[in-house]
Amino acid sequence: MTDKVRVRFAPSPTGLLHIGGARTAIYNWAFARKHKGTFILRIDDTDPERSTEENTQAILDSLTWLGIDWDEGPLVGGDYGPYFQTQRFDTYEEALEQLKAKGEVYPCFCTAEELAKAREDAAQRSDSFQGYPGTCRHIPKEEAEARIAAGEPHTWRIRVPEKETVTFEDVVRGPQVFQTKDLDDFVLMRSDGTPTYNYATVVDDALMEITHIIRGDDHISNTPRQVMVYEALGYEVPKFAHLSMILGSDGKRLSKRHGATGVKEYKDRGFLPETMINYLTLLGWSLDGETTIFSVDTLKENFDLQRISKNPAVFDDEKLQWMNGEYLKALSDEAFTEQATVPALLEAGLIQEGDYEARKDWFIKTAELAKPRIRLIPEIAPLLQYLFDDTMDFDQKSVEKNVAKEGIGEVLDKIIEALEGIDENEWDVAHIDEVLQPMPEVLEISKKKFFQAIRVGITFSQVSPQLSESMELLGKERSLARLRKVRALAL
Repeated sequence: MTDKVRVRFAPSPTGLLHIGGARTAIYNWAFARKHKGTFILRIDDTDPERSTEENTQAILDSLTWLGIDWDEGPLVGGDYGPYFQTQRFDTYEEALEQLKAKGEVYPCFCTAEELAKAREDAAQRSDSFQGYPGTCRHIPKEEAEARIAAGEPHTWRIRVPEKETVTFEDVVRGPQVFQTKDLDDFVLMRSDGTPTYNYATVVDDALMEITHIIRGDDHISNTPRQVMVYEALGYEVPKFAHLSMILGSDGKRLSKRHGATGVKEYKDRGFLPETMINYLTLLGWSLDGETTIFSVDTLKENFDLQRISKNPAVFDDEKLQWMNGEYLKALSDEAFTEQATVPALLEAGLIQEGDYEARKDWFIKTAELAKPRIRLIPEIAPLLQYLFDDTMDFDQKSVEKNVAKEGIGEVLDKIIEALEGIDENEWDVAHIDEVLQPMPEVLEISKKKFFQAIRVGITFSQVSPQLSESMELLGKERSLARLRKVRALAL
């Protein structure tokens, strides 16, 4: 095995990339980058019933969106391919022939019904061991060959050593010891010629010279079986690091009942990829026990397996949203506009392609209105809708509370008259404030009542981003038109 770090992420395309899988991919990728090693993407698509090209593409798209690049695998190639298991059946057959020659495997002719009956009988007897009872293990070689030659369906099982121990060192959990008496002679090759997971993954990992296997702890029970396959084939056993599970807020394993669990769903909800990388990394690993927000570069420079926690991590959607808000605030105004505002407005139908390029500077100014107030990208459209839609209805409660009050009509008349005096070319925050700020005292009205009446007229609601900045962006003509419109609702 090579001394250079080689790790892999090997999703099964039976569904979309979920949160747990994404975290596994991030850890493998970060570990490879830290050690200047190789990160491999392999598609374990040997489940023909559920594996689809659409799911494969969705996984590739999700990884690409996250910013996880692979050094070998689909689309990029490599010296250890193919990188789809369905294209590697010849390697599994070749390895099986080696195992046959060494006497490490034997054919099993038991039918599904016979195996089910054996399990049922063991359960009724309350046997401590209820796995495969070794029915075909001692069939004479000549008899087995004759039955195979006659076309009798059969699987190939590994001969698990009797009364021995299987041990491996888990980087996260320490020494692991399993008794072979608790492990049955498991199937390597099914009767239809397809390999089982515990067989194919070992052959692939060995031939791809994988040095470290970083994966979820639901695979711990598979590991002793895989270690035996490594040893039976004469391959060097890689190092293992099993990651604790991710729990929902109720303490149960994260699933659909907790809400979105797929990476694409979080993309569609309006999260930034940098947020997802940062937050998912924290579900089991920490930079220093204190730092919450760190860059991708910091992760790649500092990631190590020793800092992975043994304890389950709890997925907190509220914290994830908070973190996304912090990442959005940290963007430059131009980046925020291009990565968040423009996509959100296009999706909502408030602007068309080409609008941003035509008024780029104007659009970038909207960032200061949205940045402090949103945590998810889709929140931008309803927040800024008033800047693009002059036909919006006034919020009735806002009108009743702030406009339909005695004397507000006269106040709005004075406001409109004062604003009309600002030159079109000087319609900006400074000149608007210069006119409006002294007026509450002159008109003997509280600042709150004064500015809330304007706010409702300009933004259609009593709750909105900064007022003067909004008026500057709307321009003199549109601002005054709205104030005249709301004046008709005032007393």
